[in-house]
Amino acid sequence: MAESFGVDAERYDRTRPPYPDAMVERIVTACPGPDVLDVGCGTGIAARQFRAAGCTVLGVEPDARMADFARRAGFEVEVATFEAWDPAGRTFDAVVAGTAWHWIDPVAGAAKAAGALRPGGRLALFWHVFEPPAAVAEALAAVYRRVVPDSPISFQPATSSVDPYQGLFAKVAGGIRDAGAFGDPEEWRYDWQRFYTRDEWLDQLPTSGALTWLPPDKLAEVLADVGAAIDRMGGGFTMTYATVVVTAARA
Repeated sequence: MAESFGVDAERYDRTRPPYPDAMVERIVTACPGPDVLDVGCGTGIAARQFRAAGCTVLGVEPDARMADFARRAGFEVEVATFEAWDPAGRTFDAVVAGTAWHWIDPVAGAAKAAGALRPGGRLALFWHVFEPPAAVAEALAAVYRRVVPDSPISFQPATSSVDPYQGLFAKVAGGIRDAGAFGDPEEWRYDWQRFYTRDEWLDQLPTSGALTWLPPDKLAEVLADVGAAIDRMGGGFTMTYATVVVTAARA
């Protein structure tokens, strides 16, 4: 699944939301310099934001299709998993990962990041957590359970968008501590909202890791059911997002 997102890199880049500018600015301000290593850089969504903030960005990306897309945006990208990537003696002021670190071993990844960071450099790992309206969440959960009952992802509407992710954030923070090279990890949170039309949401939905590997007929079934739910809501809805950062400074 981790290497399935490049099946439609253009759609991924077009529809996936960027990260809050305030988050990018805070990470940049907390770093000793402008050199950034973007782990799992994908099509360069976060990389473009860090470049706009004055940083020089090197990407590491396991999917060659995603890497090629980011290169067309002017980024240098090396194709490798982070665990296998060779820093070749290079060091950076920040190691960042946008919606990617959950594919990486939390202890080995933190240790690898520590070796690539200059003293005082910052590891910053961030994710979008989204909470759709109940009607959309319930439609998603119902159709996923019916169409992809053997999916490794559990589809249950949550009472809070962040609650299901707390285990992930704790695991990531634990990996940073166990690496023994960082100060205490911190958690930063940015809350925001975005309105989606029916077509906008259905355009983004196929970029979900739960759906990138589905055959066309199964994907069409998912999109039809979710689209019908949005139609019943008037053709659009407001998505509530929380962007959460787990971060620590290199000792």
